[in-house]
Amino acid sequence: MSTSPTDQPTDARARLLSHFSSAQTTSQHASKWDELWKDDFLPWDKGFPNPALVDLLTSRHQSLPPRSSNKRKKALVPGCGKGYDVLLLAAFGYDAYGLEYSSVAIEACKKNEEEVGGKDVYESRVEGGSVTWLSGDFWADDWFDNVDGDAEFDVIYDYTVSCVSDWHTTVQRLIFVQFLSALHPSMRPAWSKRFVQLLAPEGRVICIEFPTYKPASTGGPPWALPPKIYLAHLTRPGIELPYAEDGELEESRLGEKTKDALVRLEHFQPERTHQIGYSEDGKVTDWIGIWAHPKQ
Repeated sequence: MSTSPTDQPTDARARLLSHFSSAQTTSQHASKWDELWKDDFLPWDKGFPNPALVDLLTSRHQSLPPRSSNKRKKALVPGCGKGYDVLLLAAFGYDAYGLEYSSVAIEACKKNEEEVGGKDVYESRVEGGSVTWLSGDFWADDWFDNVDGDAEFDVIYDYTVSCVSDWHTTVQRLIFVQFLSALHPSMRPAWSKRFVQLLAPEGRVICIEFPTYKPASTGGPPWALPPKIYLAHLTRPGIELPYAEDGELEESRLGEKTKDALVRLEHFQPERTHQIGYSEDGKVTDWIGIWAHPKQ
């Protein structure tokens, strides 16, 4: 079941590298993803949610906001792909929102929901939550009108894609969250600040960290994301951080955490993850970070 997480070039990877080479702003990045959906070029799609998220929701749910209360909890999956993780979160009782820029992607989500919603891994564990598909720009507010109540979420899930094949046949886990490994490093301050803005006061951000082993000098997408990247940016949201020419974070120059810094509550390696997240000797290389606002 293990694969070697070595950066082996493929035709798909070469196409994606070329496709995103000029996308260094949020609007350009969103448009580039829309083009891929319109071309039906989806080499990352594996067709099921990450086992790490399944296990987190099943076995470590005490780490997350309660799912049953007078007010149902809301979960957001930005850059949700075909919505596998959205359907999973709904099965665990959250009112789950899947956000995609591309209207073509939203239609794919709706079709996928019709085909698999409520079945197998998506069967409700508790009173099932609702599913809402949102078409809009993650960085703008154009999709807020379709969110029940305030545009704040009790769970925000950040991952590079819940659907991926191995390195030898695709370009790895490139979408999910247009996010974070698919974003040019220059967008990381905006990413961290946006997550802080959208997170409810008692909410949690779930980050499945990938790829943690890749040298920063190899570029992207996907861009190298060792745990220190998440730690640096989510404790200094919106701040431009120093990177060396080879892409490595200059930790000695980070400066103090900001007043709106998130707090990392837990950091651990899952027992299972997508196949691409295993080393040659079968060890998991992904990490999970769970973040929250500091207690006032």
